Amino acid sequence: MSHTSRWWALPVLLTAAFVTTLDFFIANVALPAIRLDLGASEGETQLVIAGYGLAYAAGVIIAGRLGDVHGPRRIFLAGLALFTLASAACGAAPSPSLLIAARIVQGAAAALMAPQVLTLLGALYQGTDRVKAFSWYGTAVGLAGIAGQVVGGLLMAADLAGSGWRACFLINLPLGAAGLLLGARLLPADGRTTKGRVDAPSALLIATALVAVVLPLTQGREQGWPLWSWLSLVAGAGLMGAFVSRQRLLRRVGGEPLLDMRVFERRGFVPGLVAVALLFGSSSALSFVLALHLQDAMGLTPLHSGAIFTALNAGFFTASLLARRAKTETPIAGAIALAGGFLLISLTAEPTQLIPGLFLAGAGMGLTMSPLLSMVMAHGSGDAAGVLGTVQEAGGVAGVTVAGMIFFAGGLGVTLAVLTGAALAIALLTYRITPETQPADTRRA
Repeated sequence: MSHTSRWWALPVLLTAAFVTTLDFFIANVALPAIRLDLGASEGETQLVIAGYGLAYAAGVIIAGRLGDVHGPRRIFLAGLALFTLASAACGAAPSPSLLIAARIVQGAAAALMAPQVLTLLGALYQGTDRVKAFSWYGTAVGLAGIAGQVVGGLLMAADLAGSGWRACFLINLPLGAAGLLLGARLLPADGRTTKGRVDAPSALLIATALVAVVLPLTQGREQGWPLWSWLSLVAGAGLMGAFVSRQRLLRRVGGEPLLDMRVFERRGFVPGLVAVALLFGSSSALSFVLALHLQDAMGLTPLHSGAIFTALNAGFFTASLLARRAKTETPIAGAIALAGGFLLISLTAEPTQLIPGLFLAGAGMGLTMSPLLSMVMAHGSGDAAGVLGTVQEAGGVAGVTVAGMIFFAGGLGVTLAVLTGAALAIALLTYRITPETQPADTRRA
């Protein structure tokens, strides 16, 4: 595949990464209209969000293995086709139950694509090209995560052909169709794949474990942390332990584990995962608590609140462009800038005074995200991609949950103090990911 052809494939992969991330956040804007139009209960509207996130988190590791067995291109295109069909079902849903079902399928389809995007990026690009490609990937994912409210608000306001909230899902149809046509032509053919199969008991264990962990994180706080939420967390930990034990057993007896646990033994991989979880958790937490603070405490309208948030977007996008020339020190500097942004936000009292701190925080995220993801995926494989995708999703959910508890108990100042500490922890963890943990061609970038 020529150098030029490889770069034509990049927009296809980035669009998929952007849309699947955006669809988790964009539905938040549509919830009031969905409740009114479909007569959905509060619990049903929560499941519109949680169903997508649960299916996504539960399926990523399994999807990584499917990519190894059947080829990342084949699984990516299958996931994109399913995602497009599920988006159509979401946009046409006549009842809350059918909308929730379609959202679960949509989340599962997003999970099919997520690790394949990372694997294909790692396979297509090397050296400085890999740094550039992952920088664009980080920009796409980061912007999707922090621009969901803005994009959703614009689509709702446009009310295309009277579609209202349904436009938030129907917009995926032309994007999906274009992605399928271009992907079939531009993505490289699957080369050598892993012979074998997906171990069904392992798949069931990891999917059930992740649902048991993520479900109480998404629903527990709003329900006052009932007994079932704590029992679910305990059960999730037990199921995760059983999954790990089975993977090790399969490896010892010459079987085919769903996840090769040796990926965690590679130097820098675990610290990188923790840093990624803290970064995505901090980003999601800031968007969550600041939106509440701007509207509830400062009395801003959703439109004015979204306008303030554009400073975060601007900082992220500007720094992401600079991160394409990333060195090993870049994510460390970005994490320190992120901590400085959180600290600056905590010292402000007026909405407009938040703009410098938000810009600095966004710049810190932009400088950190792309190089950090590139370093973690230096261990590139379906296994690594599946684990990374799961950590991104679970980290964002956990960040919102923990920040919400702190915010409602101690206010914005305490929450920002905790987020500042998390940003400094990212800097420390990233420092441990030395250049030696990356491939030689990436180290020279």
